[in-house]
Amino acid sequence: MQSSKFLVGAIGGATALVALGGLGTYLLSGTESTTELDQYSSVTVDGHKALSGNIVAGRAESKYHPLPWVGKKVSGVTCPTGLKAVAGATITCTGRSTDGRSVDIPVSVVKATGSSVTWKFER
Repeated sequence: MQSSKFLVGAIGGATALVALGGLGTYLLSGTESTTELDQYSSVTVDGHKALSGNIVAGRAESKYHPLPWVGKKVSGVTCPTGLKAVAGATITCTGRSTDGRSVDIPVSVVKATGSSVTWKFER
């Protein structure tokens, strides 16, 4: 009787750990970001307010490989221009994987307001 209670407790504890690990992975591996458009982060692209390419590149690089089992490590990410603060706008940033291959990182705007832009990238 006592061993069956221990087994049920051990299985329940393991299930809880797996669930917490999955939640942690989900939260840390997100590819969506909301960034304020201020005097330091915004530029103008084709007459539109835009998020600076350096901001997009830095955030994408830091979030591309947040955990050893999520994504692959990239470095030297650059974006050709700023990301227009217009819903649906896209750019493709590039970086290098650890084996030296070029990695394309598609970036798109999900939502934009006059003061912020919500954007995401694809792994």
